[in-house]
Amino acid sequence: MTSDAVHPTPVSVIMPVLNEQRHLARSVAGVLAQDHPMEIILAVGPSSDRTEQIARELAAADPRISVVENPSGTTPDALNLGIAASRHDIIVRVDAHGELTPGYIQRAVELLERTGAANVGGHMAARGTTAFEKAVAVAYTSPVGLGGGSFHLANSPEGPADTVFLGVFRREALQAVGGYDPSLLRAQDWDLNYRLRKSGRTVWFSPELEVTYRPRSTARALARQFFRTGQWRREVMRRNPDTVSPRYLAPPLAVLTIGVGTAAGLVGVATGNSTLRKGLAAPLGYLAGVCGAAALMRRPMGAQVRARLPLVLTVMHMAWGAGALVGLPEELRGQEAPDESRG
Repeated sequence: MTSDAVHPTPVSVIMPVLNEQRHLARSVAGVLAQDHPMEIILAVGPSSDRTEQIARELAAADPRISVVENPSGTTPDALNLGIAASRHDIIVRVDAHGELTPGYIQRAVELLERTGAANVGGHMAARGTTAFEKAVAVAYTSPVGLGGGSFHLANSPEGPADTVFLGVFRREALQAVGGYDPSLLRAQDWDLNYRLRKSGRTVWFSPELEVTYRPRSTARALARQFFRTGQWRREVMRRNPDTVSPRYLAPPLAVLTIGVGTAAGLVGVATGNSTLRKGLAAPLGYLAGVCGAAALMRRPMGAQVRARLPLVLTVMHMAWGAGALVGLPEELRGQEAPDESRG
C-alpha cells in the first residue's frame, strides 16, 4: 500500500452557485460522499430563491463547507473567488447542478499523478427526469446533438484532449495561466483549457471520470442556454481564430441556409416562381434529417423521449447557430448579466 493510499491528498472543491435551490443540497451530498479529505467552498451569487439560505445551512452543518460571496453572480468570478479562498494544491471544480459519481475525486487525483497533466476531467453524463429532459440528455451525448466532443461521449478513449467537463486542476497550473477569464461568462472552461495547452501543459480526458449533469427542463430554457452559448462561442473564436472548426461553423451555416431557403421558398409560393419555391427544400430537408436521426438513433429510450428528440435537436442547432450569427454586441462583451434561472 502506498503512502498516498494511507494519506490521500486533500483537495479543495469549488462550486459556483446561483439560483440552485433545486439541486444544491443533493450536489453537495454527492461531493461529501466521496470519502476523501476535502474542503468545499460555495461561491454564492445574489440568488432570487433560497439558494443562499441553503448554502449557509449546509456550511453550518459541516465544518468542511464554507461560503464566499460572489457579488457579480458570474461563473468565472465565482471560480476565481473560490480558488483564492481555498487551501489545497488540487482544485476540483463541481457545478451546483452536477453530481459526482462514487470515487470520482480519488480517481482524478490518481490520474493527475499518473499523467502529469495540469487538468483531468471526464464524461458529462446528462440525465433527466421528465421526457423532455431525457431527450435533452440523449441529444447532449450524441454526435447529432453537440457534434461529438469527447467529454460528451462515454465511449471516447482516454488521453490528451482539447477540453474536458469541469476538471480537477493543479493549483500551480491555474495560477501560472491566470485562472479563469472573468470577461468570458460562458466558454470559460474551454478558454482555460486552451491557455493551459498553449502553455505546454496537458489536459487529460478519462471516461472513468463521470459527472451527472441535469439538463434544462423546457424548450425555452434550452433555447436561451444554447443561444447564449453560441454568442460566447463566437466571441472565443473571434479572440482565438485558430480555434475555428467545422463543428462550430455548422450550426450558423445551417441557420443561414434554412433562413435563406425559407424566405426564397415563401416568395416563390406567393409569386408562383418555381425556382424560388425550391428554397423550401432547405427547411424541409433539415426537418426530415432531424426526424430521421431521431427515429434511427440506436439508443434505448422510451417512445415519449424519442418523440421529443426532433424538437430538442432543432432547438439546440437553431438557437446555437442564431447566437453565433448574432454574436455579442460590442458594449456587452464581458459584461453580460448572469443567467437568472436554469428553469
